[in-house]
Amino acid sequence: MTGEAWRIIARRPGGPEVLEYEAFAPPAPAAGEVRVRNTAIGVNYLDTYHRSGLYPAPAPITLGSEAAGTVDALGEGVAGFSVGQRVAYMPPRPGTYATHSLCPADRLFALPDTIDDAVAAASLLKGLTAWMLVERCARVEAGQWVLVHAAAGGVGSLAVQWLKSVGARVVAHVGSDAKVARAEALGADHVLTGPFAALADAVRERTGGHGVDVVFDGVGAASWAASLAALTKRGLMVSYGNASGPVPPVAPLALGQAGSLFLTRPSIFDYLDTAEARAAGGDRLFALLGSGVLTVGIGQRFPLADAVAAHRALEGRQTTGSTILIP
Repeated sequence: MTGEAWRIIARRPGGPEVLEYEAFAPPAPAAGEVRVRNTAIGVNYLDTYHRSGLYPAPAPITLGSEAAGTVDALGEGVAGFSVGQRVAYMPPRPGTYATHSLCPADRLFALPDTIDDAVAAASLLKGLTAWMLVERCARVEAGQWVLVHAAAGGVGSLAVQWLKSVGARVVAHVGSDAKVARAEALGADHVLTGPFAALADAVRERTGGHGVDVVFDGVGAASWAASLAALTKRGLMVSYGNASGPVPPVAPLALGQAGSLFLTRPSIFDYLDTAEARAAGGDRLFALLGSGVLTVGIGQRFPLADAVAAHRALEGRQTTGSTILIP
C-alpha cells in the first residue's frame, strides 16, 4: 500500500466489522481548504458513534475526527499555511481515516517543533475536550472535588492531569485493577475501581461525606445513576460521552430531588465555534504539552488497515491512554 491513496469507510452502520479498505483518488482542495497527507490519526469514541449510527451520517462514511500530517495542497485563497508544513486538525465532518484528507484552513493548528505528529494526533481532540471540560464548561476551581470516569483513557487521563494543574482534588474511576497504577501516576488523589453500584458510597467515603462538586462522565448509561448519586448539593453533572450507550431521559424534578443539581451535555465544536476560541484552546493545549504539565500516553498504535482491531480494542475497554492509527 506504500504510495497508494486509501481510506477506511463504512458502507452501513454497524459494529467494527463494517469497516473496510478502499483505494481512492484524493480530491483537490476547494477554495479555503487544504489537503493534508496524514502521518498519524487519532482514534476516539466519537468515531464509534459515527460507525454505529448513534450519530447518523449519510453512507458511505469515511471515519475519523482528528489527525496530524503535512500540508499536501492548498486551495484558492488559503493564507498562513504552506505545502510541507506540519499541522494537526479536526475537520467539521468525519474523514481522517485516510492517507489524505481535506480540511478548511481555519480548522488547522500549526504544530510547534516540540510536539511530534503522533502526540498531536493522540491529543488534539482529546486535549481540547479536556480544556473544554475543565476551563470552559465546569470552570473548575482549586480545592473542588471532581470525579473523572474512565480516568486511564484518552480524555480521562488528560483531564486528571489538567485538573491537578489547576489545584482540583480528583477521584478517578477506572474499569479494571490493571489501570489503577496508571491513574495514580497521573496524580489522582483517590483511584476507585469496581461496580458502579458501589461507586457513590466510595466517593463520599473518600471525600469525607461531601461528594464531588463536578462529574466528568464519558461512559453514559452504565455510570449515570452513580454519577448523580456522587454529586454534592448544587453539583454539576457533565455528560460528554456514551461509551456504554446513551443516558436515559432525564426528568428535571429528579435533578432537584438529588440536590438541585446542574446538568450539561457539551459538544466540543460548540466551544470551538470561532477562530478566537480555536486559537485559545490550541495555544493552551500546546503550552501544557510543551511544558510537560500534560503528558500523552499512547497505549496503542495500529496500522490504518487494522482499524477494525482498533475499534474492537477501544469498545472492549482493552486500551489505555490514547490510540492512534498509522497510514
